[in-house]
Amino acid sequence: MSRRPSDLPRLLTAAEMAAPVEAVAVVAEDLRRRFAATKVSFLIVDLTGRALARLSTATTTGTGTGTGGETERIPLSGSVYEQVIRTQRPHHEPAGREQRVIVPVTNRGDAIGLLELLLPADRSEEDVVHAVGEAAHALAYVVIANGRFTDFYTWGKRTRPPTLAAEIQYQLLPQALSCEAAQFTFSGSLEPSEDLSGDTFDYSLDRDTLHLSVTDPMGHDLDAALTATVLVGALRRARRAGATLAEQAHQGDQALTTHGHGHATGQLLRINLHTGKAKLVNAGHPWPLRMRAGVVETITCQIDQPFGLALAPPRPYRIQTLDLRPGDRLLMLTDGMLERHGEKIDMADLLRQTRSLHPRETTLMLTSAVRDASGGRLEDDATVMCLDWHGPQEEHRHVSSGADTQQASTARTPNH
Repeated sequence: MSRRPSDLPRLLTAAEMAAPVEAVAVVAEDLRRRFAATKVSFLIVDLTGRALARLSTATTTGTGTGTGGETERIPLSGSVYEQVIRTQRPHHEPAGREQRVIVPVTNRGDAIGLLELLLPADRSEEDVVHAVGEAAHALAYVVIANGRFTDFYTWGKRTRPPTLAAEIQYQLLPQALSCEAAQFTFSGSLEPSEDLSGDTFDYSLDRDTLHLSVTDPMGHDLDAALTATVLVGALRRARRAGATLAEQAHQGDQALTTHGHGHATGQLLRINLHTGKAKLVNAGHPWPLRMRAGVVETITCQIDQPFGLALAPPRPYRIQTLDLRPGDRLLMLTDGMLERHGEKIDMADLLRQTRSLHPRETTLMLTSAVRDASGGRLEDDATVMCLDWHGPQEEHRHVSSGADTQQASTARTPNH
């Protein structure tokens, strides 16, 4: 069946002409009119990854969700929304005299939210799902671009107002918590404790290298957040200036030492995208886990001093190699995943159980397991990064990841 010309240029132009806070509503209203829908909603995934907020709605009555006040919060667990986010496949079902279509809004593996439409029952399923999927693809870019100019989308991601320490900690995380590329699939998750311990993770992708880091300051609340701010700022500054891995570690150490902001453990990892060779600095941090051919093992690397200890004379950080092969799943984590309540979790067994899942789902399940073991009140932040290494021989971005590649590839929408 031949398809009509793409509506993307017109849709993007309409969003660009609107105010940043109204851009999503413009897309929703366009879809409502084009398909004679009775309702079109954009639902954004909140920071926990366990709930949605219905952020913008276009209806035949002209009413919709505004930028303030209360908005509908929807738990994901066990819902059809969770199914769509997890599988990244559109959902289509009868809804009385109408039909309900739900499509993922995702950018490079980072699940931003969902588009939900109520449509006349006589609309062609194939044409509708294709067109709405195309609009969802555009909407991901609309949300990302307009998020630079307004707090509207940030507000939608928050179930409750954060403390000052939490606000600082959230701003230190990468803007996208997941990333899919030809050579790898990556995702990170942070489950904050009651008193916030300043955990952070970070990544960056350039032409030749994937850069990863995870850090865990000593202390709690604002002190930990300030330590994390100085350390993450120093590590990013060094990375962006083209510093070597050893120099990046040194600059992070010197920043905390010079400015007197405590100390922190951490790991820095760099992977050459063309050769697959990986280099690691371990600054007093828990060892990574690697799963290869169904076997989970701890990578017992050498341990150097935490950042900011002000040792005299200073000791250089050692650059270690990490054996990484296509098909490996690598886990980098903080001690909140292993100690206190984390001791109740068999991390290796849970890693085996979640091997068929996308790293985005795996990290959420791992941190959720630790949170549940604590009764919902963590004493220390629980942070984990999951990396699936596909290898330098890959040329196209992986839109799924896991042990059952064939099944996973049919469960993802490659356009997003």
